[in-house]
Amino acid sequence: MSQDNDSPDEEIVDAIVEEEETSEEDADTLDVSADGDAAPLARIEDVLPSELVLYPLGGRPFFPGMLTPIQVEGSPYFEIIQEALETPGKVFGIILSHAEDGDEVFDIDKLYQIGTVARIMEAAVNQETRQVKLLAEGLSRFEIQEVITDKPPIIARVIHQSGNLELEDEDAIKPYAMAVLNTLKEILKFDSLYQEQVKLFLSRHNFSEPDRLADFVASMTSSNRDELQEVLETYSVQERLERVLSLLKKELEMVKLQDKISKQVEEGISEHQRQFFLREQLKEIQKELGITKDDRTADVDKFRERLEEMTLSEEAEKRINDELDKLSVLETGSSEYGVTRNYVDWLTGLPWGIFSEDQLDLPKARRILDKDHDGLEDVKDRILEFLAVGQLKGKIGGSIILLVGPPGVGKTSIGQSVARAVDRQFYRFSVGGMRDEAEIKGHRRTYVGAMPGKFIQAIRHTKVSNPIIMLDEVDKIGASYQGDPASALLEVLDPEQNAEFLDHYLDVRFDLTKVLFICTANQLDTIPRPLLDRMEVIRLSGYIAEEKVKIARNHLVPKQLDKNGLDKQDLRFTNGALRSIVDGYAREAGVRRLEQKIGSIARKTAVKILEEEVEKPIKVDKAGIETYLGKPDFRDEKPMRGVGIVTGLAWTAMGGATLDIEAVAIEDEKPSMTLTGQLGDVMKESAKIAHSFIRSHCKKLGGDPKQLKSDIHLHVPEGATPKDGPSAGITMTTALLSMARNEPIPRTLAMTGEITLTGQVLAVGGIREKVIAARRVGIKELILPEACRKDFEEVPDYITQGVTVHFVKRYNQVAKIVFG
Repeated sequence: MSQDNDSPDEEIVDAIVEEEETSEEDADTLDVSADGDAAPLARIEDVLPSELVLYPLGGRPFFPGMLTPIQVEGSPYFEIIQEALETPGKVFGIILSHAEDGDEVFDIDKLYQIGTVARIMEAAVNQETRQVKLLAEGLSRFEIQEVITDKPPIIARVIHQSGNLELEDEDAIKPYAMAVLNTLKEILKFDSLYQEQVKLFLSRHNFSEPDRLADFVASMTSSNRDELQEVLETYSVQERLERVLSLLKKELEMVKLQDKISKQVEEGISEHQRQFFLREQLKEIQKELGITKDDRTADVDKFRERLEEMTLSEEAEKRINDELDKLSVLETGSSEYGVTRNYVDWLTGLPWGIFSEDQLDLPKARRILDKDHDGLEDVKDRILEFLAVGQLKGKIGGSIILLVGPPGVGKTSIGQSVARAVDRQFYRFSVGGMRDEAEIKGHRRTYVGAMPGKFIQAIRHTKVSNPIIMLDEVDKIGASYQGDPASALLEVLDPEQNAEFLDHYLDVRFDLTKVLFICTANQLDTIPRPLLDRMEVIRLSGYIAEEKVKIARNHLVPKQLDKNGLDKQDLRFTNGALRSIVDGYAREAGVRRLEQKIGSIARKTAVKILEEEVEKPIKVDKAGIETYLGKPDFRDEKPMRGVGIVTGLAWTAMGGATLDIEAVAIEDEKPSMTLTGQLGDVMKESAKIAHSFIRSHCKKLGGDPKQLKSDIHLHVPEGATPKDGPSAGITMTTALLSMARNEPIPRTLAMTGEITLTGQVLAVGGIREKVIAARRVGIKELILPEACRKDFEEVPDYITQGVTVHFVKRYNQVAKIVFG
């Protein structure tokens, strides 16, 4: 490059070099008068006034030799400048304050002691608006000796410090000045923002003035105000240059780092831009050669290609074609293009007219159900009946099955087994706690982030129009101000309506009649009646101990061994050990806790294998269970015996349970009845009915009416557990009769049934669960309502085997069975 094209920063560096070369000569030049004698120079202390009006400044100090524009408006700044303009030299003092801004800058206690005398070079005053615009030049340093007025405008008596350069060692100063200049050259190479400041300085000064050089360089750095104030308060030029050089070195390091970061960013941007341009050029080349298409054309062609293998409804075909025509004219960068593209993507992503073929093979289905589940024979029979009907019709669809049972009895896994048996795609989601109707029917497309509902998502995920969709926890669905999802389900789960299911997002009707819906619930009470009417209910009761042991042996133990990195050569359970776990630690209706306990033993075994040298396989027997699991969580349940004590049967969401009811008579002048045990309203009413019935039929039933004229206390143990329902009616009646006869129940039996005031025994629910609960505690004789005979006969034989059941219509039959 020729010299004629030097860059601005190179010109400034050359100027600095020229200044350095002439600095010695300029430093030795004296001001000579016309007659050749040296002209006497006036000292600045003799020219400037000893009293100055002070202009407090927040932020950074002002240095001698600098120019700064100042604009002020209103009091007290206007008065300060007016005062300065009236002085002979139009001078005032600019001094730094510890305060940042506001009225605190005029606090004399917060003012530094050393500032700069400034001369007003130009000023424009507007008296009406009380505004002043001026240009001020820094002359020299001053130090406050005494504050004359401490209120604005502040006037102080000062001592001027012009600096005694002639008294300092020039040879000692020069290396510092050269070091400052060399560092300044380095900074100019990296940061062009300093160039204008250097040009301005060179127009008024030269670098042969080391004191001016130090002040200039300090003012152009980004150092903080305390560091700059230290430079201002340093009178010695050599010391001042030392401080400035230190600040300048820091500035150089910062400028270098900024330059490095800027280059890295520019390189990244340049590379990104280069790749972008290359990609765009490649697209244009490919388009010219007919190799590829633009994004919009590619999208439209992709969506049309999807439709080739589908059988669309007339409505869907028209909507998709309209949206594709719209998509083909939109700009790819517009927001409307993204919304339309997503909508068409969902429309064309659904399997319109695509169905999987059902494998309706009953022997195969039975094998799968038997392999996946032990017990539940009645449930498996119901499933096979359902599949048999489908085989005769040649299709399965339009059905909604509801599996009801306690937690952990296999409701979800049965749904998966059904999907395997008929070879259909399976999709499961939980509606428990769902409160937004849009989760079922989708969001309208006007909302940001809108999506279809769960059912359309399931159809797209499975890629067929006839999957098995499982809705878990349908009894725990919620409702809120956002809608009622249970009501939205009415359309989905109604075979008469779901042929034209309308999702809010799609806004196109989709046929759900071929979908097999399987719902699960723990209880029916919380399911809305209109929804329940649309479902075919299949009840799953709890398992008896023998079934649990078999399930543990065939399913849970292998699963936990694999989960914990073991095999059957590492750990083995005896049947006695599994039975001990079932009886002592896992008495709930399902098998989840049983699986947890087996997993706990497997983990402890893994630790033992790694830490100790043990002989494999480790055998867990009945005697060693407490070593792994601690003391049993449950004690042996033995029915309570005694006068006024009767064992009843109850149903809970966790399965069946036995319930001991106690009744005692307390002598009191006023007959009354006390009920305890956290009983619900229905159960309290049953107790009152039982009391009234016994009082009116006491003699006929062999009781002593005097006992019933006392204060009667009826209690149901385990008072912390809420209890409700009518099924304890005959049990409470029998407890009161036992108390009135002063005779205990002669043998171990249990009973359940609702009683009326006339002594009729009405039907109750949960018979299977109650029979299982009785067997669990060893009770083999039961009293049930005659109306429940059908429910009892549906209980599998392996559960009722060895159980004696008395069916009754009226309470006198109960009394005869119990007391003879």
